[in-house]
Amino acid sequence: MKKLTETEINKYLERFPEWKFIDNGIEATLQFGDFKDCFAMMTRIAFECEAQNHHPNWYNVYNRLSIRLSTHDAGGVTEKDFKLAETIETLIANQ
Repeated sequence: MKKLTETEINKYLERFPEWKFIDNGIEATLQFGDFKDCFAMMTRIAFECEAQNHHPNWYNVYNRLSIRLSTHDAGGVTEKDFKLAETIETLIANQ
């Protein structure tokens, strides 16, 4: 998987307003109604991550979930990261 240039990343980010390019990765912080809702979404996301064999760095406090995506093998952001970001956004939109 090829590491994307900053120009390519910024073009992809036009489709993902919640996500930001920070420190060689893409990040988003999502907020839910309460801990249970947040954890339920984390579980749904976890199944998709496993299916795509791509696992985020993430951090949860109460109703907030911070997610960071980067393809370690490529040393930065790849299309694989945006595919997972799109999956996450779809899950959230359909909750």
